[in-house]
Amino acid sequence: MAGPNGKHIFGTVKVGEKGQIVIPKEARKIFNINPGDSLMILGDEAQGLAIVKSEDFLHFAKDIFNAKEIKEDEE
Repeated sequence: MAGPNGKHIFGTVKVGEKGQIVIPKEARKIFNINPGDSLMILGDEAQGLAIVKSEDFLHFAKDIFNAKEIKEDEE
């Protein structure tokens, strides 16, 4: 079910005996998650868990690092 501004509710999943979950097909399609992809699980004890593709997180981290370098060079 799509919500406002690209927000989605994909339903519920059950945690298996080994702690595994199945990411719903529609979520995998929208977020281009394919077999063999590496995912990062991020957590905030107050807000919960987030699942992010590792490559996307690394691009994000590099952008932050590069922005910091540019700012330091300008000073």
